[in-house]
Amino acid sequence: MNFWASDADTTEQQQTAAGLLNSILPTFNTFCQTKLHKSPADMLAVLQDLWLPLAIKLASQRRELGRPLIQGILGGQGTGKTTMCQVLELILQHLGYRTLCLSLDDLYKTYSDRLALTQQDPRLIWRGPPGTHDLDLGLNLLEQIRQGKSPVSVPRFDKSAYNGAGDRTTPEIVKNIDIVLFEGWFVGVRPIDPDVFNHAPPPILTEEDRVFARDMNQRLSEYLPLWQLLDSLIVLYPTDYRCSMVWRQQAEQQMIASGKLGMSDTQIEEFVNYFWRSLHPELFITPLVKSPAAVDLVISINSDHSMSAKF
Repeated sequence: MNFWASDADTTEQQQTAAGLLNSILPTFNTFCQTKLHKSPADMLAVLQDLWLPLAIKLASQRRELGRPLIQGILGGQGTGKTTMCQVLELILQHLGYRTLCLSLDDLYKTYSDRLALTQQDPRLIWRGPPGTHDLDLGLNLLEQIRQGKSPVSVPRFDKSAYNGAGDRTTPEIVKNIDIVLFEGWFVGVRPIDPDVFNHAPPPILTEEDRVFARDMNQRLSEYLPLWQLLDSLIVLYPTDYRCSMVWRQQAEQQMIASGKLGMSDTQIEEFVNYFWRSLHPELFITPLVKSPAAVDLVISINSDHSMSAKF
């Protein structure tokens, strides 16, 4: 994973970015207004400083590989994984590359399989932690894409099914994929020394919590064959992981204000703490971003959602 080693600030790349910016601005402006509900002017800096250089890098990687690129994107709740993937897809389309946005969520086991899983392990009360995904589904898909097979059947997941429990929905048939943006809240995360949980941070407090954390850590091993298919890994890294709780509360409050159903702050706290007990960001992601061998690019995210990265 050494795609990010070259200097991105060359005259040629600056010219490419300038020309690309002019060509995509009309589409990007529409995207900001219809999808993000934000002023394009507010998003212009992150487009110029982050998304454009990143898209150019991904296109360069694809050319160097000579086969479809599998780009992993790791980020917790509220870090902007989905938005970044959508913008990169938009830019790469202008560069002539067919991009597939794939979420770890798309690999969830079916509703019936997760019901059976909950009977086996009642601690898995929500979809999301290690063990709730169909790994063979992901392995088969990424292998087919790496080998250049076309078309491929891409699994999709409907979170609204069964009153929010979610279920697999009709697959998407996609042809001629150049780049896969594979995002998720623990994409690329690897098991750690189980002794670490002897002195774990909150909300891992009780012996029951520690047993759950160790079990989830062990199940991460099952995901390693999937991570091995990644060509590189980008991490969206909050300067304070606890921002995820605040961001989720803000999002839910906005939903409620717009007349939609949403969780209370207490429900959100319970929900987020559940995921922190399963794979705590401080234990799993913080050490990962300090490992050049494991991560190719770290994008820092501040509490106000501003971002910065060094290419």
